Amino acid sequence: MDVVRLRRRDDPLLEILAGTGRRMADAVLPTAVFVVVWLVARAASWPEPILLGGLASVVVAGVVAVVRWRAGERPGAAAVGLLIAVAATLVALYTGRAEDFFLPRIIANAGSLAAWLVSIAIRWPLLGLVVSAALGKPRSWRYDPDLVRGYSRASWLWAAQYLVRIVVLLPLWFADEVVALGIAQVVLTWPLVILCALGSWPLVRSALPPEHPGPRHPVDARPVEERAADEAETPG
Repeated sequence: MDVVRLRRRDDPLLEILAGTGRRMADAVLPTAVFVVVWLVARAASWPEPILLGGLASVVVAGVVAVVRWRAGERPGAAAVGLLIAVAATLVALYTGRAEDFFLPRIIANAGSLAAWLVSIAIRWPLLGLVVSAALGKPRSWRYDPDLVRGYSRASWLWAAQYLVRIVVLLPLWFADEVVALGIAQVVLTWPLVILCALGSWPLVRSALPPEHPGPRHPVDARPVEERAADEAETPG
């Protein structure tokens, strides 16, 4: 099989990033539950609708965290959604505004946008870190200028999804639109991740020359002497 055909088939990104999509889908469940329970509690004139919605959200997030943990995720990674649900509930309870349940997620999106942009600027694109770690090659991609360029291009796509969420969610938060915030959070989570996962490989591939073997086989562009010295310093 020639190198070009191999490169077309060597698409590990969609498989790797599908896991990210599943986690993002799980992340919207606590938000959806909060909005539904809050609406029902208000309509039924139950006391403390924010508290009831928040408790329901935390319970669902806790169940999701346990399922992820039992499926093999690290406890810290599995608990991220639960921590966000707890923080969101505490913020909303403190302010007494249901829309403030979404404030931690808006802030998290702003932080993620900044992190992705900085990673591109310093030529350590986050997409490269994610994919190379999943492939078991945590450092080798850094010595491949074509892969660095490709991961940088695709990282712009992932940064854009956070910008889209901020542009949509922030005006809704200012307008106190709780239901619209919940719908937007769901619509702008999993579908956007799918689009990013589908678009990442074409962007990475566009930076690779025809003879490049693909992300699974980074090409070390360092001088031979530098590579030999690095291998000599590596234990084992």
